Amino acid sequence: MRAVRYWSTSHSATMEKLYLMLEWLMVKLDPLWRAVGYERMDRPMAMLEKGVKGFLFDCQMCGQCALSDTGMSCPMNCPKSLRNGPCGGVRSNGNCEVEPDMRCVWVEAARGARQMHSQQSIEVIQLPVDARLKGHSSWLRAAQLKVEEEKLLHGLGK
Repeated sequence: MRAVRYWSTSHSATMEKLYLMLEWLMVKLDPLWRAVGYERMDRPMAMLEKGVKGFLFDCQMCGQCALSDTGMSCPMNCPKSLRNGPCGGVRSNGNCEVEPDMRCVWVEAARGARQMHSQQSIEVIQLPVDARLKGHSSWLRAAQLKVEEEKLLHGLGK
């Protein structure tokens, strides 16, 4: 699984483009999500998301995906679950101090971020994980938040 995870980080620019297309589609489907109900769509979307992101990124389904901010390297794969950078125990070869045969998630994140359009997003501080969202679809949640954000912007006349 790590080989695919490393491949995805190595191709983070392509993954970023694919995610932006998926996000656009998810936002466009907002009328459908609202008609069916975001809550009712969460379980099937979470299953789809787990399959796709599990394969590509070894996703842990925290429900608060930070992949686009972390160079397409999932911070939840860090043995210490650090969401905001390396612990300081990174070995000289870039591997993890806890799992010496695994490259540090944050070394991979920095490498992936350098290839992405949104390179500075790796500097965004990630909030602590909200355990209530574990197992839920972050795609659906992100689309819903984006739609609400757009409505607020349009409602303010911007």
